[in-house]
Amino acid sequence: MAIATDPPRTGAADSALPRRTTRRRPRNLGAWGAVAPLLVYSAVFLGLPVWALLYQSIRRTDPATGVTSFTGQNLTESWHGIYLTAMWGSIRLSLLTAVVSAVVGLVTAQAIAQSRGRLLKQAVLTASGVLANFGGIPLAFCFIAAAGTAGEATGLIRKIDPGFALDTFTGLVLVYPYFLIPLMVLTTMPALDGLRRQWREAAANLGGSAWDYWRHVGGPILLPALLGGFVLCFGSSFAAYATAQALTSGTVPLITTRIASVLSGNVLAGQENLGMAMSLDTIVICALMMAVYLPLRARSARWLDS
Repeated sequence: MAIATDPPRTGAADSALPRRTTRRRPRNLGAWGAVAPLLVYSAVFLGLPVWALLYQSIRRTDPATGVTSFTGQNLTESWHGIYLTAMWGSIRLSLLTAVVSAVVGLVTAQAIAQSRGRLLKQAVLTASGVLANFGGIPLAFCFIAAAGTAGEATGLIRKIDPGFALDTFTGLVLVYPYFLIPLMVLTTMPALDGLRRQWREAAANLGGSAWDYWRHVGGPILLPALLGGFVLCFGSSFAAYATAQALTSGTVPLITTRIASVLSGNVLAGQENLGMAMSLDTIVICALMMAVYLPLRARSARWLDS
């Protein structure tokens, strides 16, 4: 038995049916599109100042003729004489305060990470965030008001070091950790929270002691974070200016106070760009520190994200 069917519609009938319109999706920009604002910001606010420092540091004006030429004499002089003394003073102060702050900050962060009080942990982190930015003239004034030249704290310290004073190198070593230790706590707390309890239990089940755990598991994972905190403490101490200037009035040779002295006009004729050369030297030192830190930080991130 044959069943009659209608023939398929063609022609004008098809034109009456609505057609499905497809929209073209924008191309996925990927990771470059996400980081483009950061790259633009870095190029404008970091790249251009560095380029300006480099350009000004290799220029020199002859005081006799007034002719400006390009030379490396400014960079050479920035590593000699009183400028070299100031550079080594800043490096020595930064290394000493960074080591002290790294040790004390790590112990403090470990104690807070192992505590069960969540409110205490939040309070310490909040206080660390405030104190890490409490530098400069307010910090110097607080220490001058609290210790001063005849305070009780100063008297106790002078029983150990008779020549102690806040306006000396030893005074700066005492003051700087006040804002560096909280910075170290903030840096190491995420890494300490990332250590899983299962790793310690696995090490114990395999017969390892606490020393074995920290030597083969916890230590290698925390090492990049510790070095990162050390680098941040070193950089913060190396770049600090207001605290040292308020406490010592420039009597302690530091590169930041020396740069300020040169930029304020305390320099020989024709050497106006010497401060730019010293500023470029500080950037190079910080870049070398970051070049050591970044590969270790990437290695630690693979452990903590696994």
